[in-house]
Amino acid sequence: MHNSRHTFSTLSLSEILNLEVHEGNRKRKLKELFEVSTGPYTSPEGFTIWMKGDFSKVRYIGYGMSTGKIVLEGVAGMHLGEEMKGGFIQVYGDAGSWVGSMMQGGRIEVFGDVGDYTGAAYRGSGRGMRGGEIIVHGNALNETGCYMRGGLIKVYGSVGQFTGMHMHGGTIMVGGETEGRDGAEMTKGKIVILGRVPSLLPTFKIEAIKPRVKVGEERVEGPFYMFTGDLAENGEGKLYVSKNNNPHLKEFEKYLSPVKVR
Repeated sequence: MHNSRHTFSTLSLSEILNLEVHEGNRKRKLKELFEVSTGPYTSPEGFTIWMKGDFSKVRYIGYGMSTGKIVLEGVAGMHLGEEMKGGFIQVYGDAGSWVGSMMQGGRIEVFGDVGDYTGAAYRGSGRGMRGGEIIVHGNALNETGCYMRGGLIKVYGSVGQFTGMHMHGGTIMVGGETEGRDGAEMTKGKIVILGRVPSLLPTFKIEAIKPRVKVGEERVEGPFYMFTGDLAENGEGKLYVSKNNNPHLKEFEKYLSPVKVR
């Protein structure tokens, strides 16, 4: 499924049906695995691929795409939108791990849950997502935004551990709760958590209580505890945690500098 939008937009139906794809270590014709039909063609920018069914074992859907749109009604496999540069992917279902890995632009929206490493880097690489936007209406597993350098990730549900690990830029918003270790070894960027966190790493320092915080073009109402870190990495990252949903963090307020009234 590498460069699927670019490939399909330049081919006839007959040519599409005879494209070779890998099923395990074997090559098969696309027509042997999928039913394919076409509609009127307008332009590369207006080109849309509609996919219906269980694609949980199909990897790299939308890999490197730069324009157009992919709509998937079902389950998407791993590496959805990897190295994506533009365009729009919508999934009306769940998606596997590595959604938007090393993404540079465009938008991915998943109306279900996703796996591990959303917007993260390859194993051994230090360059994760650099631009674009990933919206997850469900939950995400571990290491969301690992090595992230730019762009925006919004997870409206809950996440696993190590959200924003090694983060060097960009913004992550979590609407639900986390399993902890948020922002481990981050140096820059912003993490906003609206739900509950079990605890914070000891290498984050409380700086202020903020009434609201900006996430992309949106202002999210708080109040939020604002921490900076990871100090073990001399980090300047910002971690915003809901004050109302984390009463166990109230003890940190004693470390705030008193406000001088003039």
